[in-house]
Amino acid sequence: MDVFDKVKGKLGFGCMRLPMRGDEVNREEVCRMVDDFLAHGFNYFDTAHGYIGGKSETALRDCLTSRYDRSAYLMANKLSDPFFENRAGIRPFFRTQLEATGAGYFDYYLIHAVGPWNYDKYRACGAFEEAAALKADGLVRHVGFSFHGDAALMERVLREKGDLVEFVQLQINYLDYDDESVQGRKLIGTVTAAGLPVVVMEPVKGGALVDLPASVRELFGQEGMRPADAAFAFAASRPGVRVVLSGMSNRAQMLDNLRIFAADPSLTREQEEILAEAVRRIRAIELIGCTSCRYCTKGCPAGIDIPGIFTAVNQMRRFGVATARGHYAHVTKTAGPDDCLACGACEQSCPQHLPIRDLLREAGDAFRG
Repeated sequence: MDVFDKVKGKLGFGCMRLPMRGDEVNREEVCRMVDDFLAHGFNYFDTAHGYIGGKSETALRDCLTSRYDRSAYLMANKLSDPFFENRAGIRPFFRTQLEATGAGYFDYYLIHAVGPWNYDKYRACGAFEEAAALKADGLVRHVGFSFHGDAALMERVLREKGDLVEFVQLQINYLDYDDESVQGRKLIGTVTAAGLPVVVMEPVKGGALVDLPASVRELFGQEGMRPADAAFAFAASRPGVRVVLSGMSNRAQMLDNLRIFAADPSLTREQEEILAEAVRRIRAIELIGCTSCRYCTKGCPAGIDIPGIFTAVNQMRRFGVATARGHYAHVTKTAGPDDCLACGACEQSCPQHLPIRDLLREAGDAFRG
């Protein structure tokens, strides 16, 4: 059975970054974007309860489900581990999602963001089994999971729960495809070998593959390639990919993506080689050599997320401050560079012998600017 037989086109409307007016979703803009999306022949919408603090679901109720017949669209939603503590809590949470979206049922229901930090909880709570029971009751059409782990964990999940799922959602982009820490190629190979189709998330790496370093912009300019077109084409043309999600935050992005996906985007061999050169150029940019071992954080009296800050700095060096600022704000919410006591405990425990105190001061200066 083809679980995506009713999906029109490969572009999915990711509803994690909807246009905002202050603290509220700009519903007038979202209505226009929904209308554009459906008018151009696409129909896959993706949300989760945690997106925009619950406001993504209610925006879809006001802008989609209350305005269009249920047959006009497909909706994916997610079972997220922060919102239940045991199996008995899953159905009450699910009912709040149905009420918030007004969808009546979900075409696709995903165990959300499966990774090494939460898979054991999902197993202990019977999350996969409960999602399958929701399907048996007609409240869900298809069950899958989104994933944030390595290939070894993927193999374990499919070995233990593969008979309960019908698709997998993966982070796939050309920069991380052969990165050993992300393992995009290995993951997609493992999933397709199991006979499961793939939904792609973060194909432009949160916008980073649009706001490219100067050396890569120059390369793309010489070849007449647009960064967004190339990133989406790469994701869409990977084996087993049936839907590519884009978190569109304004109508201009929506219209541009509709243009890209008007035809099934793909890459020539020459364009694949250009992307390989783009990856080499991006990786050649000097980065902080932090391996995220987190030895430094164990003895930090200020509780600073040093690896998280260095990740933001590396994002900034590659893609600019605007791209990295959101991550930096997240990891410094409770403590940041200005809270450093300069005690040096971090440097004594760092296997890479990094000058952490100096790097933290540089990070604070960079993101204040």
